[in-house]
Amino acid sequence: MKYEYYYNQVPGQEPWRNNLIYTSLISEDKKTFVQWYHNDSDYHKGQNQVVDPDLMEAKWNREVEYLKYVKTAFTHLIPVILDIDYTERKIYLEVDGVDFWQQSLNQQCSFDVVLPDWQDQMLRSFQAHRMLGLYKYSMHPSSYFLVEGQLKTINYFFCYHEDEGPISIKDHLSHIHSNRQEEMKKYTDSLGIGWDTPQPLDTLQQLCWDSFSNMYPADFIEKIKCLK
Repeated sequence: MKYEYYYNQVPGQEPWRNNLIYTSLISEDKKTFVQWYHNDSDYHKGQNQVVDPDLMEAKWNREVEYLKYVKTAFTHLIPVILDIDYTERKIYLEVDGVDFWQQSLNQQCSFDVVLPDWQDQMLRSFQAHRMLGLYKYSMHPSSYFLVEGQLKTINYFFCYHEDEGPISIKDHLSHIHSNRQEEMKKYTDSLGIGWDTPQPLDTLQQLCWDSFSNMYPADFIEKIKCLK
């Protein structure tokens, strides 16, 4: 099977890297998505943000650990894992076309048109994470694939268990896009968050949700912030 680099195509803009850490690949038939934890300069177009091999290894380990953890507890939330190549550090996932965000971009429509009950599904996904004691900060809609009417979530490299932490924003800037950082800065003062100071995981979860107010409807952000 042949694979190609996977980029998000935003109308009127150059192709965007689908992920800032790993190299995203997709099969020609768009049925298999690959998370390749490899520092590929061609894919990242010389803007590689994770160049430290130890950090890449740590992110790979976190992805595998929590992807499998959630898959075991809530099978329907994760795509079918076709294979995990521990030598090449590749995770092969069964998908059905491009990601959720890209589908809305391609159709030039809202998430509601792509999937009418997306809010309920995403809320249930985050509620499941809380039941497992997890804080997942990769909330971008490109972290979801739609398979047979069900949202499937990935990108657990930025996920922590409640027994971990506190953590600081500064130590995670390698996988927080500069645009997202600017959104976060709009809320740090009101939440009493210092950029360099370790913060409780639940406080950073609130900051994460606030920073995505430009990607999701306001009513959804308020619902998800009320999850316990």
